[in-house]
Amino acid sequence: MYQPRNGPGAPAAHGRPEALQCRQAYDAAMTCAIDRYRQGDHDGAFQYLELAHVLGQRRTWPHVRTHGWMLKVGWKRRSLPEVWGQLLRIVLGALGSAVGIVPTGNTGGTKVGMFERLPVAPSIRRLVRRE
Repeated sequence: MYQPRNGPGAPAAHGRPEALQCRQAYDAAMTCAIDRYRQGDHDGAFQYLELAHVLGQRRTWPHVRTHGWMLKVGWKRRSLPEVWGQLLRIVLGALGSAVGIVPTGNTGGTKVGMFERLPVAPSIRRLVRRE
């Protein structure tokens, strides 16, 4: 189950409490996505992965990790467009995160254009603002 990482040994939060909360929210969304995936609920897993994508796309490893799991879900769904789209997004997402260019609010699946910005849900808006 999800355990927030705070206290001694917790990662630096770039001076903003929201940055640490964003990382914790990302970790929680990924945990839920992986749990759903393992239960065979691929639609539920993908919904959590979309949330994780919005939360993690500014950091390279979380961004790539999320697309990797989206690829796994696409494979299980036998969706060739999702598989190819995620392979491309893994490469471009890594580059985009590394240089700080990502479309805010984009949920990461192939039903949304790779460079399309989307509104961020009010419940997480303060967590994903530009650091």
